[in-house]
Amino acid sequence: MIKKPQSYENYFSKFQIVHSALKKGNSFLLNLTEKTAIECNLTLEDIYLRSHALYKILVPDKFVCFSPETFVKISSSGEILSYPMKGTIDASLPNAEEQLLNDYKETCEHNTIVDLIRNDLSIVADNVRVRKFRYVDVLETNEKKLLQTSSEICGMLSGNYHERLGSIIFDMLPAGSISGAPKRSTVNTIRKAEKINRGYYTGVFGYYDGETLDSAVMIRYIENENGNYYFRSGGGITVNSNPEEEYQEVLDKIYLPL
Repeated sequence: MIKKPQSYENYFSKFQIVHSALKKGNSFLLNLTEKTAIECNLTLEDIYLRSHALYKILVPDKFVCFSPETFVKISSSGEILSYPMKGTIDASLPNAEEQLLNDYKETCEHNTIVDLIRNDLSIVADNVRVRKFRYVDVLETNEKKLLQTSSEICGMLSGNYHERLGSIIFDMLPAGSISGAPKRSTVNTIRKAEKINRGYYTGVFGYYDGETLDSAVMIRYIENENGNYYFRSGGGITVNSNPEEEYQEVLDKIYLPL
């Protein structure tokens, strides 16, 4: 796969819009994304079939998504769980895990998203709590290994949640990890900075079997546009973000999990 990214200068112009909003207090965390042209000798179907990912979806000739991130899971007992992912580093760097866990910006970013998702679950569930905080996952890519921090947040749905499943999902959208906090003002800033429609990218998909639900956030996403492939990727921005490091994170997330 050959990446043809937008220039750093182009990214920085978007970053400045976002950073200005953060400094004004309009947001505490914002997910800024890029649309990167790529060349690949695989079809979308090839990528779908060969990818190793927690969640995969293919819409033929439209897009493929190989997501590592859960949106929500709901068990047959009515327990609802979410696993927000924020904080990424190249696993080959010296003491990479220690760097990631001790990085001030990454810590602030993760704390904010955990608080946001805890609030989102509280809209629909009772007894919401953080069961496991800031553990490290390994993501395998065709280029390198990445380390990413996640947390586990859980709560209990009351009554017969099956009758209001759609409302439960829609009440929590957009997913906090790909928007930010607070959601309304943050989404307005995203529109100003990105200036293009995300489409299905950063939406959610999943499977409901009549008893349980498992769903994912649509990240790690390749779309076909008039015969050209584009990879959509991004990262969380805080007031402490370094634009060069954020730009590199966007590029690091352009990969195939083969």
